[in-house]
Amino acid sequence: MKNLVSIVGLLLVSTSILSQTEKSVEGNVDNLPVKEYTITINEAIVNKVGKEVKGMTINGTIPGPVLEFTEGEYAVIYVKNEMDEETSIHWHGLLLPNFFDGVPYLTTPPIEPGHTQKYEFALKQSGTYWYHSHTLLQEQSGVFGSFVIHPKEETLEYDKELVLMLSDWTNENPMDVLRNLKRRNEWYGIRKGTATPLNQVIKRGAFGAQLNFWRQRMEGADIADVYYPAFLINGKQSIEYPEFKPDEKVRLRIIDGGASTSFWMTFGGEDPLLVSADGIDVEPIKKNKTFIGIAETYDYIVTIPESGKMEFRITAQDGSGTASAFLGTGKVLPAEIVPRPDKIGMMQKMAKMDMKMGAHALKYRPSKDESIKMKNEYGMLMKGDAMKTMGQEDSKMDHSKMEDDKKMKDSMEKTMDSTMAGMDHSKMAMDDMKMQDPKKESMSGMQGMDLNSEYNYDFLKSPEKTTYPKGTPVKEILLNLTGNMQRYIWSMNGVPLSESDKIKIEGNQVTRITLNNLTMMHHPMHLHGHFFRVINKNGEYSPLKHTVNVPPMQEVTIEFYGNEYGDWFFHCHILYHLMGGMARVISYDTPPDIRMKGFPVSVAVAETDRFYSWGLLDASSQSTTMNLVASNMRNQFNALVEYGYNENLEAEFTYERYLHDYFRVFAGVNIENKTEDSFNEFKTIAVAGVRFLTPYLFSLDARIDSELRTRIGLGRSIMLFPKFAVFGYYEYQLDLGFVNDLPTNKGYASETVWNVGAEYFLSKNISLSGNYESRFGAGGGLSIRF
Repeated sequence: MKNLVSIVGLLLVSTSILSQTEKSVEGNVDNLPVKEYTITINEAIVNKVGKEVKGMTINGTIPGPVLEFTEGEYAVIYVKNEMDEETSIHWHGLLLPNFFDGVPYLTTPPIEPGHTQKYEFALKQSGTYWYHSHTLLQEQSGVFGSFVIHPKEETLEYDKELVLMLSDWTNENPMDVLRNLKRRNEWYGIRKGTATPLNQVIKRGAFGAQLNFWRQRMEGADIADVYYPAFLINGKQSIEYPEFKPDEKVRLRIIDGGASTSFWMTFGGEDPLLVSADGIDVEPIKKNKTFIGIAETYDYIVTIPESGKMEFRITAQDGSGTASAFLGTGKVLPAEIVPRPDKIGMMQKMAKMDMKMGAHALKYRPSKDESIKMKNEYGMLMKGDAMKTMGQEDSKMDHSKMEDDKKMKDSMEKTMDSTMAGMDHSKMAMDDMKMQDPKKESMSGMQGMDLNSEYNYDFLKSPEKTTYPKGTPVKEILLNLTGNMQRYIWSMNGVPLSESDKIKIEGNQVTRITLNNLTMMHHPMHLHGHFFRVINKNGEYSPLKHTVNVPPMQEVTIEFYGNEYGDWFFHCHILYHLMGGMARVISYDTPPDIRMKGFPVSVAVAETDRFYSWGLLDASSQSTTMNLVASNMRNQFNALVEYGYNENLEAEFTYERYLHDYFRVFAGVNIENKTEDSFNEFKTIAVAGVRFLTPYLFSLDARIDSELRTRIGLGRSIMLFPKFAVFGYYEYQLDLGFVNDLPTNKGYASETVWNVGAEYFLSKNISLSGNYESRFGAGGGLSIRF
């Protein structure tokens, strides 16, 4: 009875705290003007790039409508789900009550099929924001739109405004895209021309650099993962706005709503005036070529030319495509063309640096904090000493010391000339012209390369100081951004979301997070429900943002003051990286919202640890092999069946457990007919062993079976030319006679099996193949992936 009274009392206190918190955050609607919208999410057949496919629309369009409000209004938005699956809407960048943030099962219930969900919150900010689904990969299919909040009093001078929503489009089912990335199919790189086959590497004199990458279990310098047939501005590859008149000043509200594409933005005509970032005003600065990370927003004021129309051009970060918007009428004033990045040159530059790559994305002991050790072991080792004691004296560091450390780190990076964050594209353009004309000087390995950063935020300066009162307690957190391209797993400190604990945030103190990128990919990191300082050269005037791009092998420091409640999502905004595990829950450790009862957060976490399945059928003239795989973060099931023309049939079924990225243990059974040309009798044995991805990317299989025979196998595949790869496999089995009888006068029995071959990729799922197998001889046929 005493325990029951205590529990009831605790529930009453929790409900009271929650009610008071919600009232203080949501405000009193009676004192605010109310503005309502209704948006409907549905499935539809759409055609964005010459092919009709199934997509998802909001009010029948992709992107969805612009939702416009004025600061100080009370927003009431009804979201109808007319699909056959759950959906959700997250209000990206908005400061609102935790319950309406829109992450299903974490803060907000999912919107079930046929249901309508009401979102309501006071608008206490202004600027350019957006909204999108936070359910699986629905954003990639079209569930996104823009959200504009006009200030009560305008401080900027312009005549008109225009929202430009940037996006990427795939005709594939997004879940199939992720499955293809999980199985490490090289087709996307081949299709968009960003692959670096060995012949190109050797031609550029970069074989040593390639060996360095292979030694660290990396294929090369990856920039973007997915092939997109189109990049879009407001849903179009090219779009005209002739209504704008000469000399008009137009505010462009630009949002990168791409699922996995960051863009270079360039403008024709006069350099535009950058006035806002992530919805918050910055010191106006003339800036043309600008990098916009996924989920970021930038506002510019442009002047329409007196004669002609200006081009606004976006170029995918990996150079695989563009889109343009034209403002005005007449002759086009073209925007700068941004050339493709030089991936081989990047590899060469990195090979000369004191750098260790390949930090684990899946640790052996995920519960053990080894973040500082990981930072010191991997990345640019020359930078390691600058902050190697970080985290040891968290509460002793003040803001002035942090700024001094930042200046010291920046100075070191400049003198190194070794930051892996960007390139001098103007020089590259000249070098590309040389490469296109064989009569001109060819581009040497490093000519035109300048890896000093183009991706930092030094151009952003807050109009007002953004520092917190001196003496405010500071909590330091180090998050190494880690990934494994072989299995497409993404994590922080080598721990994916499904194996992580919540990051506890204390109220009334500053949380300072160092984001140290130990991968070859950019990571746009977004914190829900907060704005944070992005520490740059402007010190006390460092800008406030809700999303920050962290370049490869670089680090960015952010900090925010804890004045919220509830749990908030913090994640990479590349959707496929989020689904691969690069996320955390930031928690104020307050009582749970009773409205979330029945919607466990474990459902949201499980989305990042789903099983994906795929198969490969090699059908050739001398044998047929089928391999089936089902895999999640730690577990994998395999079924391998091989049939030779001489009626040799072998099947193997195994379960694997990944202990970390490159090492796993397995056990299973092997079934084989005892004699060739006969299916009358089969032999079944148990097998167990380890599988290991070695340096230089060889797949090693070492095992022992129930007859105490040992076997070791080693295999490798290399892309020699575009679309053309070679492969080989060697296997040696040894029987010392512990169970089986050995041949007369021999102390052991052994068997060797090997094959070599090549394949030519016809499409994502089909290849021509030919090989020679030691048991079955030569043959050719098709390789079919499914």
